[in-house]
Amino acid sequence: MGDVLAGIHATWEFESDALVIRFERGIRTPKLFQALGERRIPHEALASVTLVPGKRGTVVLHAVPRRGADPLMEAAAGQLKEGYDPYRLVLPAERETLAEYYRDELRERLGRGDGAHVSASGSPSALSDGSSDVASDLLGDEPTDGFLVAAPQGPQSFKAYDGKASFDGTSKVAFRWFWTGASSEKWKAGDQTFSVRELSGVEWRSPDIFDGYLRLLPRAGEPRSAQADRDPAAVVFGLGYGPVHESLPFAAAVLAAIRGAGRTAAPEPADALPAPEPRDPAGIAERIRHLGELHRAGLVTDEEFTVKKAELLAEL
Repeated sequence: MGDVLAGIHATWEFESDALVIRFERGIRTPKLFQALGERRIPHEALASVTLVPGKRGTVVLHAVPRRGADPLMEAAAGQLKEGYDPYRLVLPAERETLAEYYRDELRERLGRGDGAHVSASGSPSALSDGSSDVASDLLGDEPTDGFLVAAPQGPQSFKAYDGKASFDGTSKVAFRWFWTGASSEKWKAGDQTFSVRELSGVEWRSPDIFDGYLRLLPRAGEPRSAQADRDPAAVVFGLGYGPVHESLPFAAAVLAAIRGAGRTAAPEPADALPAPEPRDPAGIAERIRHLGELHRAGLVTDEEFTVKKAELLAEL
């Protein structure tokens, strides 16, 4: 195909074996789209493509990914708002005919063109109820064996309410707690580092939803706290912390690494481990002060205070 269709906030390029989505940059473009930049979606990663009426004189060309094809959508787990869906291309209503052409062309590429489609305005071209149109879409919705779409490249770190989450891009995830937000349970546990080989998945609860968080799920199924704010394997979001455009690409990148590690039998070489993060003496002193506050408040026992203080002093 090779043609280009420009819409609002994004442009679709139709290659012979993939759909390339390029997102615009600008103050009106959703920050998630700007963070994603460009994505290449192989045809085998798509279940269907539809054309439906949009808001305020627009139509929406919507490519629907197959289950398990895209780590971003797997991590999102249906929580994205409609305007944040990276598979929607919004077009002025006067371009509906052109959009229908590209929908049909793409469906042919997917092997699901049947000549019976319903236009965005609702007028049927073959069946009045559009049932054949829907049935043809569902044929391609078998789950994939692995991710077919590349995970977002960044960001590799973001600030949550109670700590900073970092990912080296391949093998390690780290949580470093903030004294202003972390619970006493997290302070007792200390900063955390996780190997992706020890994890089974990522649980992302949107910051747009009350009590949002990102939690790492253990592979061995160890018990964990029901509350994310007390779980050392989780960071919690809050007003201005862990926004969608930062925490969701992060979650998707970690999820892709976990799935990839699960398919690789070779052990992780010791020299591949990231170098330890340099410590800030002032930061450690502040953490000791906060530990003392927890001790005086009775939230940390004498023994826990002594052990944890010794650990912090050893980092200087």
